[in-house]
Amino acid sequence: MTTPRPSVRPSRTAARPARLLAAALAAGTLLATAACSGGDDGTAAVAEATTTAERPAAAQTTPTSATPSATPSSDLTETGARDALITEADIEDDWTQVDDPAAWRDSLLVGEVDVAEFIAGKAHASDCGRFLHSLYDETLLGRPPGASAITGFQEGDSRLFYQVAGYDKADLDASMKRLKTLPDICDQFTLTGGDQGERTVQVVETSLPEVGDDRQGLTVTVKGTSGGEGVTLTLEVAVVQLGADAITVVNGGLDGARHTTTEAAVKQGTQRLSEVQAGRTPQPTPSGVD
Repeated sequence: MTTPRPSVRPSRTAARPARLLAAALAAGTLLATAACSGGDDGTAAVAEATTTAERPAAAQTTPTSATPSATPSSDLTETGARDALITEADIEDDWTQVDDPAAWRDSLLVGEVDVAEFIAGKAHASDCGRFLHSLYDETLLGRPPGASAITGFQEGDSRLFYQVAGYDKADLDASMKRLKTLPDICDQFTLTGGDQGERTVQVVETSLPEVGDDRQGLTVTVKGTSGGEGVTLTLEVAVVQLGADAITVVNGGLDGARHTTTEAAVKQGTQRLSEVQAGRTPQPTPSGVD
């Protein structure tokens, strides 16, 4: 985001060879520009993402789309979306809430998909390119026409992006269906171009807690080089649907992705969104709750 595959619990490596990327994170920005397209040559590239300046710290709200055809069937309000966000207490460990998670961009995701590796050719290569694009600019389910709020946390070279948003129900159903195809059509491929050279990308299915109306878990690994040294970017992706609303979690980085953190975010986040949908305000999560 198929036949279920075992959960992936990537180990957290002590080495951090990608000092260049870590320095960029400390400065609050990552350099990456490219374009995501399915042109005549069948390649797919990651588009240059735009960010909204001057967002409030930590919890941010995405404006409702002005597109007439994008009328949401969700009843989620902006206040409800913010109330449904998780906090540091929900994921434990040493995560620190950050001011602007929407500014995160991983340049290892930028490039063109090698269409020659796909049996289905252009179609599947384009699908995998669009997936990396959506992972790069945090639009895995498309840009929500309804209320949306995001928050983010950082621990070393790992980051956790969390979004609560309202969608058109039919569009959300279609997005969930598309995510479920990715472990098959994008299981392994080569990414070229960008600033990082050739990289190997793998997408596998990951188990999630049985919560919500529907859910999909994916683990994405991108192996390449940075500063002349080998690096591996590992991201766990979790999407849970509740009616016309959904939560999205992207957890990981050059330090790997701890699966227990993803599970905690999914469990606590689904509970909080369920309470908002029921007309209640979720209570703060006590420290020590898994």
